[in-house]
Order: sequence, then structure tokens, then C-alpha cells
Amino acid sequence: MSYQETIQYLYARLPMFQRIGADAFREDLTNTQALCEALGFPHRKFKSVHVGGTNGKGSVSHGMAAVLMKAGYKTGLYTSPHLKEFTERIKINGLEASQNFTMDFVERIKPTLEKINPSFFEITTVMAFDYFARENVDIAIVEVGLGGRLDSTNVITPAVSLITNISYDHQQQLGNTLEEIAFEKAGIIKPSVPIIVSERQSETEGVFLQQAKNRKSKITFASDHYQVSKTSSDTYQFSGDYNGTVKSDLQGNYQAKNIAAIYALTEELRQLGFNLRDEHFKEALTQVTSLTGLKGRWQQLGKSPLIIADAGHNEAGIRNATAQLKEYNKKLHLVFGMVNDKDPWPVLSLLPTEAAYYFCQANIPRALNAEVLREKAAALGLQGTVIPDVNRAIEEAKKKASPDDLIFIGGSTFVVAEIENL
Repeated sequence: MSYQETIQYLYARLPMFQRIGADAFREDLTNTQALCEALGFPHRKFKSVHVGGTNGKGSVSHGMAAVLMKAGYKTGLYTSPHLKEFTERIKINGLEASQNFTMDFVERIKPTLEKINPSFFEITTVMAFDYFARENVDIAIVEVGLGGRLDSTNVITPAVSLITNISYDHQQQLGNTLEEIAFEKAGIIKPSVPIIVSERQSETEGVFLQQAKNRKSKITFASDHYQVSKTSSDTYQFSGDYNGTVKSDLQGNYQAKNIAAIYALTEELRQLGFNLRDEHFKEALTQVTSLTGLKGRWQQLGKSPLIIADAGHNEAGIRNATAQLKEYNKKLHLVFGMVNDKDPWPVLSLLPTEAAYYFCQANIPRALNAEVLREKAAALGLQGTVIPDVNRAIEEAKKKASPDDLIFIGGSTFVVAEIENL
């Protein structure tokens, strides 16, 4: 098969959560373990860092990869979902896995794949492990896909694990309370493996403390040691056990917590013998997007009008986005779409009523119908037009916006993924 035929084969044969939702979620690790066994247990052949949580795990994963790359380590990075091209999920030193490797891997694993019928995420996770093992990476950053305890990535035994903040998302799979969600996220805590939690949250810290105690794992809350505040568009101020300012191309205000987590990970890996100096950390933070290819995190796409895209898609992510939008004091145009398997009301209730809306929908089965979204939004006083195609909606917003206005594109990772010039 050609590369495109290979990708279409994966999409057509394997259930994909990003496209169809809950029906693709596997509630055990049996398939992943069987795939790993068929490939000679590649996940045991390299060191790793496991990163879970609700919001921020992608930014932390890319940021930590950048630090390791700056220090000279051959660094694997596995994240999801991809925005433009499948191979974005699997990188070494910022370079995507080759199309030839992807074709070869699927050909090699096809007999096992057709025997056990894994999910799309199960097969791509094992593909990443196989690639990292074959390329002899020094270390790989492995981002959890969904949850933690039952996530396909949870077959690894990392050098250190990290869990970012906990908020409501994927309740259908993870539970309806923050404690239940935290329990699933805490499933990545391994016996005697250090665990870092980004911040203390009253609803969840007890869950993490108990799970760490059960597994005899040293636990560190990054927020106890590092307090980070954003002081300008690209500058962050540290206080606590590390003092000073750092500059970063991570632009969203929400990145302050993630930057604290990245430093906590850097310090933990340093204690484990990795040669990571503060200058590696500071240099890497200024180049996270160029070193790793991170996209869709408060990404500026235009100046007059100002155009910003952000992949935040749950209640906490949208709350962060709307708070930062207020700081610009500009007339707002929101190109907005959501998925159909999440309760839209908590998100819609956070959006500004004074903005002009362009309701759209990503080209996936999970997308919430744009007209349905408009009706729900109108019930909360949010007014706008329906333009289902994402890029047509952006063009309409550009026509209506003045040079001093701000166009925000978001609501769903998959809306951001369809932006043509991302």
C-alpha cells in the first residue's frame, strides 16, 4: 500500500475516538499488551516520561521534549491527536516519523492487527514505541491519550510520571466528579516511580497522595515549589525554589502552570542523572514551537485583525481562553465549533455575549451540528451566523472584522485542525 492507502486503511479498519467518540474507547490494556508482545516489547527498550492530566499535557510534553533536545538527548515525542498529518503524533528531535516507516510498520503488524482488531489509538501507540526502540532514542516523552489507568500508553514503566491539572472532560469514560477523574489519571502512577502533580487541588490531592502511598512512589506537587506568573506576552516570573524570569514562545496565560511543571520535571530528571542545566531549560522555552512543532496553543495567525487559534475545548480550557480574550479590550469575533458527545452548556455559559459568532463544525462524525450549536448558543444570548465550513467561517469573520478587532478560532481541537494556514 502507498502511504495514503496505509492511512486510509487505519482509519477505515480501526475505531478512532477522535472521529467517533466512546465506541472507540477500550477499557483494558489487553490489545496493547498483545501488540507489544508481537513486536518484541519495544516499550521496554527506551527510557520514558509519562505525562497525563486534563489540560496542559500536550504543552508540557512538547516543552519537556524541547529541554531534553537542548541538552543533547535524542528525544522521542508521542502526542495526540494530530492536527494536520498523522505522522505529527510520533517525532524524534522534532522530526516526524517517516511515511516509509508508517507503511512498513502497518505491513509488519497487519496479521496481528487483523486478528485482534485494536483501536486506532492502540495501534498508533505501539507504532510509536516500535519507532522509538528502532531509532534508539535516549528518552521518549509519552503523552496519555485519554484518562490514564486504562490508556494504551499505560503499559510503559517510565523514569518519572507527571499529571497536570484536573478538570471536567470525558466524563462518559472517566467519571462525573473531579475525584473520579483524578483516580483514572492517577492510574499512571507506577510502583516506586516518582510522580509530579502540577498543582494542589483540594478536590483531587487526596487521591494522588493515597495512590502514591499505595505504590510507594515519591510525590511532588510542583505548585508547592515553583510559583510562576506571566508578566508580559513572552515573559514568566518564577518564585519559590527557583527564582528568576524566563522567556517563552508559549503564549497563553494558562502556560504559567505548565512551565512550572516543565521545570519540576527537569529537576526530577536531573536528580535521576540526566545532564539538564538551567540554561537548557531557559533556551528551550524560547523555542518550544520551532523545536517540536507544537501548534494550536494560543497561536497567532494574523495581526490586522489579530487572529488567535487555541485548541482548548473543555470548561477549564475555555474559561482560560475567555479570561485572556478580555485582556485585549478588542471587539471579538468567535469562529466556534464543538463535538457532539460533550455537554455544551458549561462551555457556552462562559462565552462573551458581546462577541459576534460564526458557528461551524469540523469535518468529522463527532462534530456538533453548527445549526444545533447556534440554537443552544442563542438560548444564552450568543448571537451569530451558521457557516459550517471552518475556513469559510474564518473568511467571513475576516470580512466583518475591522483591523483593530480580534478573531478567535476554537471550541474544538478539530476546528483548529482544519485551519488552512495553521
